[in-house]
Amino acid sequence: MAVEELTALEKCLGLKAGKYSSRAQGSSQLNKGPSFAGLATIASHLVTLAKKEELLGVSNEEKAVVQQWLEYRTTHIDRLSSKEDIRTTLKDLNSYLEDKVYMAGNKITLADILTYYGLHPIIAGLSIQEKENCINVSRWFSHIQHYPGIRQHLPALVFIKNRIYSNVH
Repeated sequence: MAVEELTALEKCLGLKAGKYSSRAQGSSQLNKGPSFAGLATIASHLVTLAKKEELLGVSNEEKAVVQQWLEYRTTHIDRLSSKEDIRTTLKDLNSYLEDKVYMAGNKITLADILTYYGLHPIIAGLSIQEKENCINVSRWFSHIQHYPGIRQHLPALVFIKNRIYSNVH
């Protein structure tokens, strides 16, 4: 999935699609320069090449939060293996996003983009009721998928805005 994500990121950033991501299996040497390895490292470098460093955060605090979420993406989201892991991760993300529109700061960052790509297959597998149980993640996800240039080849996921299930039994 990393190559597809990097290709989508290249398009989103206005870079020539496939120029870098096609060599991203394991590590990538960009323009006969240094060799880079890892999704977050290559993605961060692509952002720099596109001269869109604001996606890495503006303030020092934002930059640290973006890096934290990029690490979370590769160490947690990419390693989800059971329904219980998924439930726990979504519960944690739901709590984090309770009072936030974006993962870091007041505008979209690389953390939002890569977290969206990582969560897409997981959210796609949820029922409407499961999506409603993590309403903050669903709100954030729906917002990011409609952000220009982000979704691209991925199917749009549907979220019901009106609750169809009651808590009363």
